[in-house]
Amino acid sequence: MTEPSGETAPEAPEDVEPTEDVREGTGTAPAGATEDGPGATAGEPDAAEEAGETSEKPDGDAGASDAPGLSEAQAELAAQRELRARIEARKAEKGGPVAAGAKLSGTAADLLAAVRAVEGGAAKGSAFYETAAPVPEPAAPERPPTAPPGPPAPERPPAPAPATTAAVREVLARGGAPETLAGPVAAALGEGAAAILLDDPWQLLAVAGVRPEQADGFARALLGPDCGPGDPRRTVALTVWLLEQAALRGHTALETATVCAGLAAHSVPDPGEAVDTAVSEGAVHLFREEREEAPEEEPEEEPDEEAGEKADTSDESGEEPPALLGLDRYALAEESLAEGLARLVRTATADVWEGSELERAAGAHGLVLHTGGEAARAEPVALAAAARERGLRALVAVHSDGGRRALGAAGTEAVTVAALLAGAAGPGRDEDGAFALDLLVVLDAPQLDVETAATLVETLPDGCRLVLSGDPEVLGAPGAGRVFADALAAKVCPRIASRVPDPGPLGELVSGIGVGELNQVEAPGKEIVIVPVRDAGEAVHRTVQLVADSVPRAIGVPPERTQVVTVGHGGSAGTRALNAALKQRLNPGPGRFGGYDPGDRVAYAPVPGRTVTGTVLSADAEGLRLRCGDEELLVPKERVESALRHGWALTAHQAAGTRWPAVVAVLPGDAAGGLSRPWVYTAFGRAERHLSVVHGVDQALPRAVAEGVAPERTTRLRPLLEGLLAAPGE
Repeated sequence: MTEPSGETAPEAPEDVEPTEDVREGTGTAPAGATEDGPGATAGEPDAAEEAGETSEKPDGDAGASDAPGLSEAQAELAAQRELRARIEARKAEKGGPVAAGAKLSGTAADLLAAVRAVEGGAAKGSAFYETAAPVPEPAAPERPPTAPPGPPAPERPPAPAPATTAAVREVLARGGAPETLAGPVAAALGEGAAAILLDDPWQLLAVAGVRPEQADGFARALLGPDCGPGDPRRTVALTVWLLEQAALRGHTALETATVCAGLAAHSVPDPGEAVDTAVSEGAVHLFREEREEAPEEEPEEEPDEEAGEKADTSDESGEEPPALLGLDRYALAEESLAEGLARLVRTATADVWEGSELERAAGAHGLVLHTGGEAARAEPVALAAAARERGLRALVAVHSDGGRRALGAAGTEAVTVAALLAGAAGPGRDEDGAFALDLLVVLDAPQLDVETAATLVETLPDGCRLVLSGDPEVLGAPGAGRVFADALAAKVCPRIASRVPDPGPLGELVSGIGVGELNQVEAPGKEIVIVPVRDAGEAVHRTVQLVADSVPRAIGVPPERTQVVTVGHGGSAGTRALNAALKQRLNPGPGRFGGYDPGDRVAYAPVPGRTVTGTVLSADAEGLRLRCGDEELLVPKERVESALRHGWALTAHQAAGTRWPAVVAVLPGDAAGGLSRPWVYTAFGRAERHLSVVHGVDQALPRAVAEGVAPERTTRLRPLLEGLLAAPGE
């Protein structure tokens, strides 16, 4: 194993001049982890439960002597004194009950803690958020909670009627649940929420953050001895809940055996019967994908003995595809997407286009898949430009504003997928609601979840050509489905692989990772630097040094253009801990606007699963105002806690689709279990000019690159596409 040569050794004192972190290294990326890192501690794996739904609230310590914003110090101190005075006044007024449910116990206390977990509980001091039991099948550490990122408008459903919320509040009180659940329950269950909850208390599981054991306690309080672990209402609600949890991990369906195992883990006495009940009531769908029968028909057409033997062997060795269970929304989305892609393939008029291999394929087919790294993005952009020269209406859509800006001059004519679907950008629509397009090129296609992809394809007119382009090695979509991977695997349309390599040491490093090799790369310009650390505390310390001092001085990239990427939200070196430390150093303040101050870098989820980064500008009665790229956005005050978090540090899933001049990838010892080749490939590939790797996982890094395959997602799109588009005889 090659000794790393990029950073100060772990035994270096804490007060080492930060500039030397980058300047003294040779700039060579190691072939593996550090040899002098056995002291790296292995803590608990990152906790990812509801991690993307809370926003960090650092304590606002302004102790850094060199911190900017000292001119506002007096105002901040005055704001703190005023806040403390208001708190003391409220305490004095309340001589009776303790505020915020402090006297609650049992079910009510657990449910209140669950709500706080969803609404920013860690910042409110909720112990439940940090100590909650893990979900039966925990999400990958880097994955934020991910409902599919559909069009951003409307961002939230209409608020429930006050009468509905009041009725729900009464039912919750009868079951010992905190009244703060009333709004979420009313929004999730609709106008008749109170009656639904009385009839079926386990519908409480429809609220994000509520777990089965908490719903069980609520049901016992309402129903008494009339309910048990085999109650059909409970088993149906649990079946739906298991599938919803699976969707957060990217699955659009689960094998029946997997669902039964999950039900058994929650003490359901007869999981098979529970599944049958859920299917018969229409709560979930049962799918049995049919096998191709072609091998059995061949002996009838060609009755020679050899063909018959081959057919018999296939029957004996083949296995019936497992039965799958899925929710209606994802079943409809996959079927709609498959039919929409088949429609584009069948209605496109073949034409002869001269030019590159990609141009020729796009001219002759309605659907084309294009693969390649960052440098290869220029090829589909050039295709769109050539189509415009032919007089066609062509458009390029990307995943994020950062991806659009990375296209340079060509990015001025590109749009984000979200803006296109929302009608905020792109062409007009015809009388049928279809876009006025002849060619749509979608970059960052691996980031398309199945619902977004289905909506996009449905809006394309007959005869429109669709080119999906992306890097198949990056982490998959934040929502359910694996659209790009399934389309590639189905082999029902041309697949053009780019031959353009990513340039420079960073391109060489990331390309090697893509094929499972963590190569030693010469980086004479300090493009790659390795920073060995012994534990998570040192990882946080060194990360702050790099962002605030070393990278700006040695590389010339300011802190606001340097992005930290880590494995998960939780843990001692997750996004929460890193963001708190980076705020204290880079923009200290009391967090007077819901935990945020002007100048804070933030990550905002306008809809679950889609993250945009920006900077806090100000706050007013309506909410928090951000600058995200070239636009100003308003985060309504009621959404600040649930949709906003500090953004100096992101997970790799949040960072996918965007690149920054400099990236600091943080790999503390307790993150080893969350590493995989796609994670490393994605995190390291976010850097344009410089990559610092804060390395505390020892040999887990090269092992993850060589062997770490991301968990497979169970989906139905591939067989659907094959059934609709496979050529006869295939």
